[in-house]
Amino acid sequence: MKRIALFLMTNLAVLVVLSISMNLLGVGRYLTAQGLDLTQLLIFAAIIGFTGSIFSLLISKWMAKTSTGARVIDPAAPGSAREAWLVQTVHQLADRAGIGRPEVAIYDGAPNAFATGAFKNDALVAVSTGLLNSMTEEEIAAVLGHEVAHIANGDMVTLTLIQGVVNTFVIFLARVVGYLVNAVVFRDNNERGIGPGYYITVLICEIIFGVLASIIVAWFSRQREYRADAGSAQLLGSRQPMIRALARLGGLQAGDLPKNFESAGIAGGRSLGALFASHPPIEDRIRALQGA
Repeated sequence: MKRIALFLMTNLAVLVVLSISMNLLGVGRYLTAQGLDLTQLLIFAAIIGFTGSIFSLLISKWMAKTSTGARVIDPAAPGSAREAWLVQTVHQLADRAGIGRPEVAIYDGAPNAFATGAFKNDALVAVSTGLLNSMTEEEIAAVLGHEVAHIANGDMVTLTLIQGVVNTFVIFLARVVGYLVNAVVFRDNNERGIGPGYYITVLICEIIFGVLASIIVAWFSRQREYRADAGSAQLLGSRQPMIRALARLGGLQAGDLPKNFESAGIAGGRSLGALFASHPPIEDRIRALQGA
């Protein structure tokens, strides 16, 4: 959750700054006396849309370390036996996954872990003190396998591309709709062919389309979690450690889910908020692993 939130916030900030800067500099010349130049508009939208997401990816490791206060463990001189085990386990999992050994870090916080980085061979895996203190080594290894699977699957890069595409279409469609509304409803016919109606409509459309786009990105993020859970099971040679780790995170008993919790999970999965969740309900993830 943390890595996704950081990525999306950075992407949004860069997107806003770029959009304002390019308009002030007159780079986006997609409005002409003859109307919209759709080719120029698409280029303008793609530059802003992809630049924001790519920049977010490139600084993701730095952002994660800075925002969480994560301390990277020196593999040559770990501070304790627990740190040495942590580094060794991550490196073993990375070797099995066929990727470069990532940096390993610890940060203070509630039970959680994340992986981030622009490249498979130069990534970061960070684990919270809360997770280290509340799980067995087998369960921690399963969580580490989940994060290593994220890296091996190239999830951050794929998320970046999807975010870039949806950013592009949000910017493009908002301006097309804004131009049409301005021409048909407000009937603005000044020398540039646009007026306040255009800017108001674009702003409203960007908000609406942005919300819809976030649903698409969140759906993809949830699919990544299922794949990473399965990846952890494959790296460890068993699905049981990941099932037990998820059960502990969710405060459940390992094994079959209680019937009353199953019904609660179904209701939660159909709620409006579930559309924006970056992770599926834990009971759904356990059920997927049990059926694997």
